[in-house]
Amino acid sequence: MNGVEISRRYYLSSVAPGLRGVRHAAALLGPGSEVLGYDDEVSPDHDFGERVQIFGPGHESAGEFFAALLGFDPADGVTVADWLLTPTQIFASLTRGAVFHDPDGELANRRAAIAWYPDDVWRYALAAGWLKVSQEEAFVARTGAAGDEIGSRILAARLARELMRLAFLVERRWAPYAKWFGRAFGELSLAATLAAPLRAAMAAEGWREREEMICTAGSTLAAATNALGLCPELDPSPRPFYTRDIRVLAGDRFTVALTAEITDPVLLGVVGRAGRRQQIPKLPGTIDQAVDSTDILGNTERFRAAGLLLGLG
Repeated sequence: MNGVEISRRYYLSSVAPGLRGVRHAAALLGPGSEVLGYDDEVSPDHDFGERVQIFGPGHESAGEFFAALLGFDPADGVTVADWLLTPTQIFASLTRGAVFHDPDGELANRRAAIAWYPDDVWRYALAAGWLKVSQEEAFVARTGAAGDEIGSRILAARLARELMRLAFLVERRWAPYAKWFGRAFGELSLAATLAAPLRAAMAAEGWREREEMICTAGSTLAAATNALGLCPELDPSPRPFYTRDIRVLAGDRFTVALTAEITDPVLLGVVGRAGRRQQIPKLPGTIDQAVDSTDILGNTERFRAAGLLLGLG
């Protein structure tokens, strides 16, 4: 029996009877592998068991609970800054899990408010993701051709991770933190076509094959990005990197196209302050795209303080 079902039965058999007649909401949300549905036989060795959160008179309010994890209460609205500053794992931990009782919609309404980015924020996150790919996609071949085998392998793995992150964005799914990132990726529809070339890129013995597999995966994601209709369609085929014997997707083409469609004034301010390099915006991206520290991404006070880092002014 998984943790969500254990907690559901615990609520129904042991908690709900004692709250009969008391207006309340009950759920299992927030941190915990069982909230994401990924608990297994190892999970019970720590922080696992019968548990349920109760919201209402004499207990924590739903607004306080969400604000403690997010730094804001979604019932009051979600700003551009809120979207950019919140790690996707936090969104995942609040929109997954299970709600056992919610007669007034206190939990449902808040979960709905953070279900996914508004279109302009989505464009911005995709643009920043493609920019990260473009900044390193030529280096797999460049390092390999120079005899730096370990460097080429590391870069292929880094690009695989960024392409996987793009897959989550394309499919409107909040990516969990590192422990469950690969497992959650396997649940995406795009994994059926992306997993094989990404595995091949990381396992390849030569840089030419790594380059080819990264380009194959990139083309699949480029076509998927086109299908979203968030910007004009672009050719998803790989192309030469300037005059060098290197093949790339040129992911920054999507960065330019996606940012050109943004009309939100706050995001336009971020793009304007970041500046450009050869007409390509320099986007810091969302907190997950700019920061890779668990001690920041897992600390509400710290990630909420990263506004200047993300160009929010």
